[in-house]
Amino acid sequence: MCGIVGYVGFKQASDILLEGLRRLEYRGYDSAGIAVSDAGEIAIRKKAGRVQELGKLVERNPVHGTIGIGHTRWATHGSPSDINSHPHVGGNGEVVLVHNGVIENYAVLKNHLQALGYVFRSSTDTEVAAHLVAHELSELIKMGEDPEDPKTAIKAVEVAIKQFKGTYGLGVLFRDFADMMVAARLGSPLVVGMGKGEFFLASDASPLSGHTQEVVYLSDHEMAVLTPQGMELHHRDTGLHAPNVQVLQQTSQESDLNGFEHYMLKEIFEQPETIENAMRGRLDEDEATAKFGGLNLTPQQLRRIDRIVLTGCGTSWHAGLVGEYLIEEFARIPTEVEYASELRYRNPPLSTTTMVFAITQSGETADTLAAMRECKRKGHPTLAICNVVGSSIAREADGGIFLHAGPEIGVASTKAFTSQVTVLTLLALYLGRLRNMSYPAGSRIISHLQAMPDAIRKTLECHEQVKEVARRYCENENFLYLGRLYNFPVALEGALKLKEISYIHAEGYPAAEMKHGPIALVDERTPSVFIAPRGHIYPKVMSNLEEIKARKGPVIAIACEGDAKIDQMADEVIYIPYVEEYLQPLVCSIPLQLLAYEIAVLRGCNVDRPRNLAKSVTVE
Repeated sequence: MCGIVGYVGFKQASDILLEGLRRLEYRGYDSAGIAVSDAGEIAIRKKAGRVQELGKLVERNPVHGTIGIGHTRWATHGSPSDINSHPHVGGNGEVVLVHNGVIENYAVLKNHLQALGYVFRSSTDTEVAAHLVAHELSELIKMGEDPEDPKTAIKAVEVAIKQFKGTYGLGVLFRDFADMMVAARLGSPLVVGMGKGEFFLASDASPLSGHTQEVVYLSDHEMAVLTPQGMELHHRDTGLHAPNVQVLQQTSQESDLNGFEHYMLKEIFEQPETIENAMRGRLDEDEATAKFGGLNLTPQQLRRIDRIVLTGCGTSWHAGLVGEYLIEEFARIPTEVEYASELRYRNPPLSTTTMVFAITQSGETADTLAAMRECKRKGHPTLAICNVVGSSIAREADGGIFLHAGPEIGVASTKAFTSQVTVLTLLALYLGRLRNMSYPAGSRIISHLQAMPDAIRKTLECHEQVKEVARRYCENENFLYLGRLYNFPVALEGALKLKEISYIHAEGYPAAEMKHGPIALVDERTPSVFIAPRGHIYPKVMSNLEEIKARKGPVIAIACEGDAKIDQMADEVIYIPYVEEYLQPLVCSIPLQLLAYEIAVLRGCNVDRPRNLAKSVTVE
């Protein structure tokens, strides 16, 4: 969850580190810190709170040097505070490091180190790592290793990380080797940017854009040694090896606000383009189907698949629910959606003809990665629907489909959700055409998909109307979100958005399930948001709406333009254009995203950095 940056080169490190931490702040913003090495000393500046607080501290008390590491924290072990902020010091200052991940056996290691006389100042698991590296360095020197040889320090890291149980992404500096940084990875992402006489380290590619176009994504059990003279890459099992250098796809402009007040609002308004990007080059009008270049399975192999499991977390799980409905309707393949956090520890009876799709924006979600690895280990075709090229899940999956949505900076996912739903619609079309779907049916789906970007643009025109609704209901403390069939997952997603960024309690339900218990929550202070566009179960949804109104519950309806009936019944109506039922999640999610956004703004919440959350959940 935390963000790591590092720099080795010839420029002042502090400026690069602070810029990188600002770009990584969506990964965690409880505290931040940097350490810069210069003339045999490592200067540390760290501060609880946002990166801007660290920036003020560094401005008052500058640090100088051309090699350094930085960290922005999402707290796991230890509350957010100055003392728990990274970087952490090992021994008597000979080691300084930053860490992303969780060291599960830290308590055992800490007890051992305390018995040896090491003094702990924080309540983090990371300080254990710092002291352990320092201890192993001391032990190696006692055993006759050369204290002036950098290989001794590298070996100390190797010995220390073999004792860790859990996950880590590490950036390590040594006081006595002032031009060297060591990075190591197991389960927590790290990427190295390669420049001319300089190297960059980061948890993801966003801090590297604008600095370099060549990157190396570290794999589990890999360790990179960075100096101004070059990079060495070591693997635990295979030793020293050449790096796999890739071209960085991201540009620095993609991380700019472009005049919007918040990243979330910017990303909501990018959705016409991101949906176009998800479909670009993937619609085959001649064959009335979709096409993909990265599934790595032949049509013959795909026809033998008789069951599909979609797995993900949070918003990706909601997209998977839409995908379940789509695949079962279009392709007639039994499909189920599993929480990745549960699937990784279950042992469900999956046959050899079951295909697993991991759905993830970041490609680094720890639970989804672990679930995918478990299914892959058992021999199932395991594919990914992912946004980030070079991410762990994208690299480890047998194949997959990229979203091409561009960086999503806002912690509350918006454009990734609609891109995932778009890709799942294409996948359902493709699988359907491999089986029983007719050519005319495939052609109709393609024409409707091609019209979606314009439908989204039309839907975004509801923004001003949503603002008025938000003003009237921003003080309410409980919301219900109700939808049926394709719009049930949208109700779940709408409720999640409101919870995430406005801290209002909200629940999503199938509308017909209200009378089986949740209707007891309805009163004058609990608005119900009905997702009620026209469709074959529209009359049933209207009956559910009347049940709420009979109990004096306020109703906010998402409805198709021209729907005069719902206008007479609901307290508020937000109008959207009509689209086919299977595409309604794409348009219906837009006003719900905007409603959550506007309510959060009115309540003074930090929209892009909601409390207790981080964008990429890389710890269990």
